[in-house]
Amino acid sequence: MQTDLLILLIPLLPLIGFIINGIGFRKVPTSLVGIIGALGPLAAFACVLLVFDGFTTISELGNAAPIRTVLFDWITVGHFNIPFSFQIDQLSLIMLLIVTGVGSLIHIYSIGYMKHDDGYGKFMAFLNLFLFFMLLLVMGSNYVVMFIGWEGVGLCSYLLIGFWNKNTSYNNAARKAFVMNRIGDLGFLLGIFMIMGAFGTVEYLEVFEQAAGFPVSDPTVVAITMLLFVGAMGKSAQIPLYTWLPDAMAGPTPVSALIHAATMVTAGIYMVVRSNVLYTLSPITLEIMGGIAIATALLAASIGLVQNDIKKVLAYSTVSQLGYMFLGLSVMGYTSGMFHVMTHAFFKALLFLGAGSVIHAMADEQDIRKMGGLRKYLPVTYWTFLIATIAISGIPPFAGFFSKDEILMHVYEHNKFLWILGVIGSAMTSFYMFRLLFLTFFGRFRGTEHTREHLHESPATMTVPLLVLAVLSVIGGFFNVPEALGGSAHLAEFLNPIFELSHKVRPEAFNETLLTHSEEYMLMGISSGVAILSLVVAYVLYIQRVTMPEPDTVDRPVVEKVLYNKYYIDELYETIIVKPTRGLSDAFYSFGEFIIDGVVNGIGWGVKQTSGQLRKMQTGSIGFYLFAMVVSIATILWLRFFIKF
Repeated sequence: MQTDLLILLIPLLPLIGFIINGIGFRKVPTSLVGIIGALGPLAAFACVLLVFDGFTTISELGNAAPIRTVLFDWITVGHFNIPFSFQIDQLSLIMLLIVTGVGSLIHIYSIGYMKHDDGYGKFMAFLNLFLFFMLLLVMGSNYVVMFIGWEGVGLCSYLLIGFWNKNTSYNNAARKAFVMNRIGDLGFLLGIFMIMGAFGTVEYLEVFEQAAGFPVSDPTVVAITMLLFVGAMGKSAQIPLYTWLPDAMAGPTPVSALIHAATMVTAGIYMVVRSNVLYTLSPITLEIMGGIAIATALLAASIGLVQNDIKKVLAYSTVSQLGYMFLGLSVMGYTSGMFHVMTHAFFKALLFLGAGSVIHAMADEQDIRKMGGLRKYLPVTYWTFLIATIAISGIPPFAGFFSKDEILMHVYEHNKFLWILGVIGSAMTSFYMFRLLFLTFFGRFRGTEHTREHLHESPATMTVPLLVLAVLSVIGGFFNVPEALGGSAHLAEFLNPIFELSHKVRPEAFNETLLTHSEEYMLMGISSGVAILSLVVAYVLYIQRVTMPEPDTVDRPVVEKVLYNKYYIDELYETIIVKPTRGLSDAFYSFGEFIIDGVVNGIGWGVKQTSGQLRKMQTGSIGFYLFAMVVSIATILWLRFFIKF
């Protein structure tokens, strides 16, 4: 009973914060807004820790069964029932720790970052609501509850990306995110309908138990997994539904950290890992996923090489890293995919919050060409940003090295060509991240003298979350250290029960690694070596040679121009999708306005004119009325007896 109450409180506490700040955002004192906004996520994180402790204690006693809490029977049609219920198991606990832990730090950071904004209370309320829906998505025991959270985070992303709604471009970015996510969500919804038809239920445990009896590559399972993956492509920004995510930088920086690091964009990864049995039964879907994943990783990384907006670089980095996560899942490295979700949450949240600290100090300037030399003005921001940069670049012994290396090892076993492409992507990641670091924090200051005079380190509410995330970015990789390095895969051991059915339906696909320790050392050495080599190249270009990115007005070489303009994909979508759709809608509008409205208005005009003439017959003369009555009676009798119908 106590556990059920704690489970209920996890999503309820952020919701209470949303209600208080949301209803009273103009009345709650500014000093209380941040406390109320941050208290819900912090208390939810405490509840998660208590549930995690209780669950691990029970698991150690030999009972690793999921905890299922039914709140109420929601939809019942005949024998078909959908309860509103939560499921707590190893996977949901890992996600809950990430979402509430990193989410709490982002809420605390927001107190310092947004305190002087006119919509401070509303902003904190929206953050709380976002967290509430993300928790529903993670905790649901069936696909329908997941879908509620799935749609909820989409709605909140629209509200938060377009938070500064007086700016038209920000509103356009919010609308773009909303529309592109709806495209993916349609696929997800169709997948859920197919699950209902194929299994007669949407409960995870029942669906997966029945699915285990299906043959490998069953057409129904293939169709379901493809449709679910379309949903994941939208939410987790994979080709072709990725262009909304870089534009999402229009929102305040804490929003970027929340969406890009710990919550919304990882929803697709979570859904695939949760549905691992279905995907294990569908090798063709995994192959397609792998192709899309590596294409996304390389395309986004190459665009990031030449971007000059500090948040845009990080946005394309997120798209690229999500590609790596899906790449790991495509070779059934489900644990490695989740491991990278965890480490990415640490260092990417740190990078975005660090970027926010820079923007805060630079009076909202985001162009790295106007920065430089900031390490002496922002020492805490610099050191924490450096740690996150090393971590995301995959340089040992920081967190990103272990998770990215584990993905690349799984890929190497599966497909050597994909591994080569993955290593190339890793090299590009290291280059553009150190390019960003060097241009922002090293060299001479390139901003105005007025900006220089006001440079200062951020307040404690912003720097403390940076320090906590920096520590996690350093130690986060030690949860799953390879045996070759004398470590123990604690995360893999903890998540093993989630993948038991997958091991049963295709045991040959989960054979123990054939890599020797020497091969593992070789792979680690190559991935680390290319990352360090990219660091050196970036150092030579931007520190020794003091190379500066060109202004936008300068004509660039063809390749750089294509990369700088993001392969013109937004323009392509505008030409082949947006303009034709808008033209079609304008045509329908014109048809409705001139044809349908013309007919309706014409009928109305005719009735009006006819009635205007007929009313003149109302003269008040009794003799005329008697004459009209006789004529009418005669007409009726004639119609009745002489006209045959």
